[in-house]
Amino acid sequence: MTTPRILLIVSGGIAAYKSLELVRLLKRDGMRVRAVLTKGGAEFVTPLSLGALTEDHVYSDMFDLKDEREIGHIQLSRQADLVVVCPASADIIAKMAAGIADDLATTILLATDKPVLAIPAMNVRMWEHAATRRNIRQLAADGVTIMEPDEGDMACGEWGKGRLPDPEAIAGEIRRMLSGGAAGDVITMPPARLLSDASGPLSGKHVLVTAGPTHEPIDPVRYIANRSSGKQGYAIAAAAAQAGARVTLISGPVELPTPRGVTRIDVQTAREMLAAVEDALPADAAVLVAAVADWRVERQAGQKLKKDGSGAPAPLPLTENPDILATLAISAQRPRLLVGFAAETEHVIDHAKAKLARKGCDLIVANDVSGDVMGGSHNRVHLVSAGSVESWDETSKENVAARLVDYIANRLAN
Repeated sequence: MTTPRILLIVSGGIAAYKSLELVRLLKRDGMRVRAVLTKGGAEFVTPLSLGALTEDHVYSDMFDLKDEREIGHIQLSRQADLVVVCPASADIIAKMAAGIADDLATTILLATDKPVLAIPAMNVRMWEHAATRRNIRQLAADGVTIMEPDEGDMACGEWGKGRLPDPEAIAGEIRRMLSGGAAGDVITMPPARLLSDASGPLSGKHVLVTAGPTHEPIDPVRYIANRSSGKQGYAIAAAAAQAGARVTLISGPVELPTPRGVTRIDVQTAREMLAAVEDALPADAAVLVAAVADWRVERQAGQKLKKDGSGAPAPLPLTENPDILATLAISAQRPRLLVGFAAETEHVIDHAKAKLARKGCDLIVANDVSGDVMGGSHNRVHLVSAGSVESWDETSKENVAARLVDYIANRLAN
């Protein structure tokens, strides 16, 4: 498989420093990154820092004869699978919308025949200005994919929408766009979307997703848990939102940003998760990805448990936690499509078949977690339904999520 090639255009703005972290994440995922630095961008990050991370020359001068002879703006615009503008300032967005080509970056954007992803970052008033809104609509009509900025505190001291999204979220969107075709191929993308596709295959549907671990307290400082990172569940919630669904994500304790367009409810324990799931019903589909602790201690200690010097372990009588999947399967508000996950370390498919029959759900997505799946970026899953097993090759968790959401949309449509 050809290494995915990203051409990263860094324009001016305080958020430009986050482009360095984005490069690191893309390189970690095995992508080749070339960088173009605008004059404004160079006020915030240096060619040296970008070049060190990309391990390549950083391009900035339209009229550098050596670059034009050996690379050229046309070659740069074509020798990539995806062009990413991060951050996309109000200035470069306006130039893109108007078709202005007055420096290397804007000339590349006008000359490229590849998909373009723009990640705006600017002051909230600039983002809300009628001219910027008009330019964003024009870019969307032109086929540019746009990630809507986050909301929060600004470097200027104001608060509102305009912050650059988390680099992890941007890297996830890049992986999603690249999954539209084999790496190295010319990828044809649909028109740009803002957060979700209102006419997507899950438009009008409510999808409920659980993700992450649960923490079952032993005493005020200790708890029973597992190594679930929540990445697969969060990727599924994001993919469902992008497909047009109204998504409720019920999450155990994880350190992940909330996917855009998703309503997130944070819980700690299995009993809290069950209560939140029941409160979120009705739903058209429920995808229970969370790695819920099977047991909890019967009584949480009010104070930190201490060694008594005898060498004997602390008495920790355990009791079973509620089975959220089985409870939902017999609920009067059972979703039309109920999907469970099975994290196994041996006999993966056999255990998944048994779980399917025992839980009463429609589909089990099984995976082998004996390696580094928990906390990792890739997964290999088996879809186990009544009389059918479909095994997928190992791929990124975002790709698994996208395929699973397509599966869910097809099942709900039929």
